[in-house]
Amino acid sequence: MQIQLMKSKIHRVKVTQAELHYVGSITIDEDLMDAAHLIENEKVQIVNVNNGERLETYVIKGERGSGQICLNGPAARKVAVGDIVIIISYAGMELEEAKEFKPVVIFPDDQNKLI
Repeated sequence: MQIQLMKSKIHRVKVTQAELHYVGSITIDEDLMDAAHLIENEKVQIVNVNNGERLETYVIKGERGSGQICLNGPAARKVAVGDIVIIISYAGMELEEAKEFKPVVIFPDDQNKLI
């Protein structure tokens, strides 16, 4: 039996853009992606601290070192520029593996830069 476990989390980053007329996804600074062990097209959950909205989408690479966090397509309606969001990825694991697994959690600064 597999269970779903938090694989990684980017805790409290600021939304820098919201692009409604885009195919869809979340654009994340590649430095943050690397630190959080996220890959392009990976499914993530977005939790908006400001308004309580939760949504799922997939990751696309943003410019490295830019601090970019951009919600694209319909997800843009769930955020405002300046909102604080938490980005969470999950992985399926066997129960015994899950008991030993340690997720990656990063805490960027208020400019979405790694501390």
